[in-house]
Amino acid sequence: MAAILLIFRYKAQLKLAKGCRKLIYMDIDPRRLRVLHEVARRGGVMRAAEALYLTPSAVSQQLAQLEREVGLALIDRSQRSVSLTPAGRVLAGYAERVEEELIEAKRELTRFTERLAGPVRIAAFPTVITHILVPAMRDLAARHPRITPIIHEIYGQPALQELRLGAVDLLITEQDKGLPALSQPSLATRLLYVDEYRIVLPPQWPDPPRTVAGLMQVPWVAGDPGQATGQALERLAGLHGFEPRKVHVITEFGPALALVAAGHGVAIVPSLALLDVPEGEVRVSEVRDVGARRLDAVTRVSRTRSGEPDPVQAVVIAAIQEATAALGASLRTRLPAPESPSGSLPESPSESPSESPFAPESLSGPGAPSRGGTESDGAAVSESGVAAGPDGAQRS
Repeated sequence: MAAILLIFRYKAQLKLAKGCRKLIYMDIDPRRLRVLHEVARRGGVMRAAEALYLTPSAVSQQLAQLEREVGLALIDRSQRSVSLTPAGRVLAGYAERVEEELIEAKRELTRFTERLAGPVRIAAFPTVITHILVPAMRDLAARHPRITPIIHEIYGQPALQELRLGAVDLLITEQDKGLPALSQPSLATRLLYVDEYRIVLPPQWPDPPRTVAGLMQVPWVAGDPGQATGQALERLAGLHGFEPRKVHVITEFGPALALVAAGHGVAIVPSLALLDVPEGEVRVSEVRDVGARRLDAVTRVSRTRSGEPDPVQAVVIAAIQEATAALGASLRTRLPAPESPSGSLPESPSESPSESPFAPESLSGPGAPSRGGTESDGAAVSESGVAAGPDGAQRS
């Protein structure tokens, strides 16, 4: 369904001063309200222009026209940085409500159509884009050709910010499974996948360690301490009482796996990162109880409704869930599961420890892909949008 634009006459009652009200009757174009809204929530004309795909000059012209419509100064231009006047802040609050109502109108009208349509902007990180979103997009193209997924490779706090501001509709996040799930009143979180961490070893080592005791003296290609895999190594070391010998500290999984393949140490990586490793390039350790990360689908919660996504977003999330389930099944078929000690973490919410798709020793299976651009974020904030610590982890 094409985007809906509602132009209406808006009667606003503005509180101009403390204890003083004045009724002003005016015609307001909600498209200009959206411009004001973006300036208010992004803190300036330049950032609002980027979000609206307009030039800064066009944004300034829209604001000037809005001021003529309401007969009030909305922007304080007396200083170098643009700020809203008291009247501008009041109107920006109404603008937010108007935008939410327009979104709800579109949501409700979608229910009357037989064919779902429209863009859905998805923010994600490379492994999810490659192995989950691309298959999901193929399924969507066949079932719902009028739905247009738009993928943004964006992560960390900027990704969460863009979701809150409405620049993206759906965010795929990841964070350490041992941390609390992302919980904010304005966001709805749905678990997609539990991705087990694995220890990888150089294939050329003649006597590779097979227990945690054997890992105590070997060199490590460690993740940054602020990242999820770095935290997983610290947990493992603390649990078994040893100090890991961190020869290299790497923030991206591709270089870390390359160093392991070249014999420079062992590393902890999420299982999905191993999809980009050629057959035989690394060996997967039998040591299992290292932890896991969770992948979540996150959407905004409307003020006027529950946390349920709109019908178009719901279809996209369902396709992503199907692609995730198919990925786990295909990995189990291609890579037989090893016997693992009790207490190992599942590979996905529906899998038991014995169903992990990654065998010890070298990766095997027909058609193993070559390692591409899989990487991990170097900051304490994960690629997927959740900060390492109470808010997040690391990406791949």
